[in-house]
This record gives sequence, C-alpha cells and structure tokens, in this order.
Amino acid sequence: MAGGITDTGELYSPYVGLVYMFNLIVGTGALTMPKAFATAGWLVSLVLLMFLGFMSYMTTTFVVEAMAAANAQLRWKRMEKRKDDEDEDSSSGVSDSDVLLQDGYERAETRPILSVQRRGSPNIFEITERVEMGQMASMFFNKVGVNLFYFCIIIYLYGDLAIYAAAVPVSLMQVTCSAMGNHSCSVGDGTKYNDTDKCWGPIRRIDAYRLYLAAFTLLLGPFTFFNVQKTKYLQIMTSLMRWIAFILMIILALIRISRGQAEGHPSMAQLSGIRNLFGVCVYSFMCQHSLPSLITPISKKKHVNKLVLLDYILILAFYSLLSFTAIYCFRNDTLMDMYTLNFTNCEIINVAFIRYFLGLFPVFTISTNFPIIAVTLRNNWKTLFHREGGTYPWVVDRIVFPAITLIPPVLVAFCTHDLESLVGITGAYAGNGIQYLIPAFLVYCSRKDTQLVFGSGTVNKHISPFRHTFWIVFVLIWGFSCFVFVTANIVLSESKL
Repeated sequence: MAGGITDTGELYSPYVGLVYMFNLIVGTGALTMPKAFATAGWLVSLVLLMFLGFMSYMTTTFVVEAMAAANAQLRWKRMEKRKDDEDEDSSSGVSDSDVLLQDGYERAETRPILSVQRRGSPNIFEITERVEMGQMASMFFNKVGVNLFYFCIIIYLYGDLAIYAAAVPVSLMQVTCSAMGNHSCSVGDGTKYNDTDKCWGPIRRIDAYRLYLAAFTLLLGPFTFFNVQKTKYLQIMTSLMRWIAFILMIILALIRISRGQAEGHPSMAQLSGIRNLFGVCVYSFMCQHSLPSLITPISKKKHVNKLVLLDYILILAFYSLLSFTAIYCFRNDTLMDMYTLNFTNCEIINVAFIRYFLGLFPVFTISTNFPIIAVTLRNNWKTLFHREGGTYPWVVDRIVFPAITLIPPVLVAFCTHDLESLVGITGAYAGNGIQYLIPAFLVYCSRKDTQLVFGSGTVNKHISPFRHTFWIVFVLIWGFSCFVFVTANIVLSESKL
C-alpha cells in the first residue's frame, strides 16, 4: 500500500526465493498457453515467448533497482531526521542557514550527501524494507503518474478476477455436463459443443455455466467484504497441486507421443493468432507487481539478478515443454482454452481419479486465489481515493468498495467465458503497462532522484545490468508499440466479421 512500509516477513535463502518466484510466475495463465501456441504457430510462438521472457527479465531488474533506490531514500530520510533531532537536543537555537528544509530535493541541493553516505556505510542501497510498487510510485512519480499507476493495476486485477470467475465455472460445466450426460469421456476428444447444447435434463450448457458462476460468486464473493490472508499451508497445498497437475500433463502427452498416438500437426506461423499469444505470454511472465514481497525477504541479495535470470531460463524451458508436448499431442481444433480439460478424455487417461483431478484442477487453485486478488483490488481502490487524514464512511468502506470490486468481473464472466480472449486482452493492455511501462518509468525516475539526492557519483549496488538509458527507451517504445499493434489487430479483426 502507498501509505507506509509493510512487514518484510521471515527471511529465506536465495534458492527458496527462486522457487517462490517460479511458483508465482508459473500459474493459471500457463494453462491457456498451449491453445495460444497452436493458433499462432510453433515457430512464431517460440520466438515471441523467448523475446517476451527476455523483456520481462529486463523489467524485473528495473524493479529491483527501483526497490534499492527506494530503500536508500527511506534510510537517508531517517538518518537526516535523526541528525536533526540530535542537533535540536544539543542546541537551544539555530540560525537561518540551519533551518530544516521540508522538501527532500531542496535539502539535497543545500547539503552534500557525502556526509550521509559516510554515516550510512556502503549498504545504503541494501534492500531490507519491503516497498510495494504503489509506494514506489508515490515516491518517484508525480500525482498524475501515481493515478495512472493505480488505474493500470486496478484494470489488471479486474481482468484477473474476470478470468478466475470464468475459469472455475467453465471447468465445472465441462466436467459435470460430461459426467452426467451420455458422453462422460468426451470432453477433450475434439467434440465441439454449443452453449445451447443440453447439459442435463432441460438445463443447457450455458445455463449450467451461469449456475456455477452464481454459486462461485455467492461462495467466494463475501470474502471481498472482509480481510483474508494467504496462509503458509494453503500456499504449500496450492503449489503442490499445481506441480502435480503440470507434471502429469507433460508426462501423459509424452507417453501418447511416444506411442505414436500424437495427432498434432502444428503450423510454423499464423499471424492471426499473435494477438492472443502476446497477451497470454505477457500474462504468463507476470511477477513485477509482487517482486517486493519476493525479493525483500531473500537473505543474501548479492547475486539476485543472476538468480532471477536462472528462474526465467527454467520458466522458459518449462513453458516450451508444456506447449510443444501439447501442440504435437493434440490437434489444433481439439485443444481447449483450459488445457487441463484435454485430459478428461478416457482415451488419454483411463484412470477416473486423474481425469477428474486434472479437470477440476483450476477449481481448487483459482478458488484459493480469488478472495486474495479481490481484497488486493479493493484495497487499491481505497488507496487511490484516500486523502491524507480522511476516513471513509462505513457504507463506503464496507459496502461500496467491495461491491465495485466484485460486480464488474462477475458481469464480464456472465457475458463471456472465452478464456483465451480474456487472458489475451488482460495481458496485452493492463499487463503490458505493469510489465513494461511502469518498471521503465520507475527505474528512470528513481535514477534521477538518486542522482539528485545522493550525487551523480553514487552507484546503486543493485543497478540493472541494462543500465544504459537506451534500454529504458527501448522498453517504452516496445510497450507503446504493443498497445498500437494489439488495438489495430482487434479493429481489423472486427472489421472482417
């Protein structure tokens, strides 16, 4: 939150931090990647995946550098305050030249920072305090920049909630409509179902989807009105289930390919699928907004950028393995938006428990994340409209903010359950801002502030390997170009209909 420093939490080793980051990045978005690979072509998909992985790594190092700069400024302000308090205690009066200047920049211009650096030791840029992105935005951006930051992250969280709200009912609808009908093993066999097809009795598939959506909203929606926290054991259980599901899918696809039962014949390139692939890849490499929570508790941060690079290489290999086994195992027209549903077919796996486990996997994992994302979005709304010293009326605080958090994503999920498009649009717009534009502006502004406060000769020990201004400009041009490309692609696609 922008209002103050949050707890750093219990320290852990760099390799534990590497595992935590891997678990954060490899989430539900990866389940939509095989379909996006199939629609864009394997060569285009691989090249774009590698490039976007590189871009995401670059902006991750930008955020780490900005975190170090924010820690240095907070440490410097405390040292300055302590010195001023000591001066007040040792002297009954002060001259005009010693008057405390309230603005940090004016203070930096009148008092050399060399004395502060000598008092502060070489570790002034050590990342010891958890400074969230919202707080960094408040430190380094002007008022317009802060509002744009919150607008971007709020839109991203809305997209997240809409994806979650659609993914759970879709999985439940696909599994139960098959189990209760006469085609209990045909979910992932390529059979195409319309929303108006019967599910059970007079209930259509779209009706079943909306019933599950209503139940999902009634069961998990109330958590938006209260405070919830992710527990350690819940995190462990969710991570374990995720790993079991992903490894199972890769192994089952490899077994089918090795037996000569593969049906996939992916094309090399299909430009029409790039838009969704771009959004899916951006969404699947997203971690920038959670870096303060992941990086700060790492006990030894000397080689943090190298560990992050290793993480990205492992994630890139994992995504490639998952997607390539999928597109060669299944025909393009049989790949589901939610990849787990391809394994509910008896021909792929004849063990009923595994079929239902994979089919319902998104239900378990997403249901635990939905309340946490909802509360995060609600708190961002509160922070955006908060004014210093002001408080919200009970109705606004407990009813209005939770309602504006919960209702829009549920309405979007009610209107569409096209997960590939939801992930694509969320990643291509809001995800683009969070992953590229915000980190680039953060590191640029933090470097300016660092030079102003600490002097031009000061070196941030956590400076990004991409320290030249060229890289910032490159990221900004890329980010804005992506906005234009995705928008033009959508307009042209709609005009052809």
